[in-house]
Amino acid sequence: MQPVAPNWRTSSYTGTENCVEVADNDHEKVIVRDTKDRGRGSIAVQPVCWAAFVDFAKQR
Repeated sequence: MQPVAPNWRTSSYTGTENCVEVADNDHEKVIVRDTKDRGRGSIAVQPVCWAAFVDFAKQR
């Protein structure tokens, strides 16, 4: 199976580059990286974990 190339996007709520970028186009993982320092690395989490984090953040 071919790896899926990340489709990076930033939140529509951000007004600056002080944000994170998310690639959620792979059904096996969601990748997150720092917008200001893209070369520093990224983290990958399971989609169900990312969905739980987003739901939690929306409640705040």
